[in-house]
Amino acid sequence: MTNPMREIRIEKVTLNIGIGEVGTDVEKAVTLLERLTGSDAIRTKSKDSAKGFGLREGLEIGAKTTLRGEEAKKILPQFFDGMDYDLSIESFDSTGNFSFSVEEYINIPGVDYDPEIGMQGFDVAVTLERPGFRVKRRQEDKRDIGKNHKITPEEAAEFVQDEFDVEVKGV
Repeated sequence: MTNPMREIRIEKVTLNIGIGEVGTDVEKAVTLLERLTGSDAIRTKSKDSAKGFGLREGLEIGAKTTLRGEEAKKILPQFFDGMDYDLSIESFDSTGNFSFSVEEYINIPGVDYDPEIGMQGFDVAVTLERPGFRVKRRQEDKRDIGKNHKITPEEAAEFVQDEFDVEVKGV
């Protein structure tokens, strides 16, 4: 019998395409994310000016979308297919969240090349949680998660291996 409060689950999956420059590539990134996920994508804006890169604050330089719940759990295996089901333990942060890159969207099974979009890759960031993590997000009486309840990188790696049959190297 396991404690149901110790079960790990996916809170959200965030897809991000960073273009780094202003132009039509941002629109292509938005289109790609919307086709891959079926949900709306938003444009991300630069926060600071960087004259060396020709950027100033507020310019649209990328796109992202977030999936939650069953939708996130259902689409994640497709992204693992796009990167051959291999992760490194270094992909996990100290709280058990992890991220990886899909080098080209055509690596995902069932997705065909679109000449209007061209070749683009994207980053996938997965946020994990346990029941009770809401205490850090609620409006009133926010609290920190106790150190015994936090997710370690090793626990997250075990979850990914069991749930999605992904090989995590370095565990």
